[in-house]
Amino acid sequence: MKHEEANKEIASRGVEAQRSRGGRGKSKKSSPQSPILNPQSPVPNLDNWLEIGKIVAPQGLSGELRVYPVSDFPERFEVPGKRWLLRSGDTEPQPIELLTGRYVSNKNLFVIKLAGVENCEQAEALRGCKLMVPASDRPQLSEDEYHVLDLIGLEVFMQASGELVGTVVDIIPAGNDLLEVKLHESFATDKKQKTVLIPFVQAIAPVVDLPSGRIEITPPPGLLEINN
Repeated sequence: MKHEEANKEIASRGVEAQRSRGGRGKSKKSSPQSPILNPQSPVPNLDNWLEIGKIVAPQGLSGELRVYPVSDFPERFEVPGKRWLLRSGDTEPQPIELLTGRYVSNKNLFVIKLAGVENCEQAEALRGCKLMVPASDRPQLSEDEYHVLDLIGLEVFMQASGELVGTVVDIIPAGNDLLEVKLHESFATDKKQKTVLIPFVQAIAPVVDLPSGRIEITPPPGLLEINN
């Protein structure tokens, strides 16, 4: 599964993430003013956008920015080109050019340079802004890798019996990612149990059918009960 932009509101819905069955997939001159357009409406419509990261602080004095990623795709921060920036209060992200970027492994963040951001003051003005990409601009995944947004909402069935277990409501990052499944009322034997965690690995989730909106599972005995 690839994790990106959906956030981490996933886990989510809005950040870009990727997951795979069996492990984590791969998630100039300027005026003194910020290069982003002035904010207007407090209610942004982000249905067509994915969040890839959040600017958390300036880096140094030359306008570089520290970005906390919510994307599994490092090229979002390292490959120069157009990105979009959303400020608090904006209705739509505004285009901006990514010039350079590098990963800082010991801090789990990226340091980037944006066009028009030349000094610490301009960088400070962008603290808290979100980096976005169009929802249509999702990288291609390898076989057995899935975007988190494509997994949320899929129905989960027992492969042997066809019984509906429930619906995927979240992805929990772990050694092997876990599907958080909201149990269907007909499946829950313990009415107090609302969800179950299912390892997202080939042996347990052998069928992921995105066009049909279903996942088929073959859990070992006791797996679904161990969550109680």
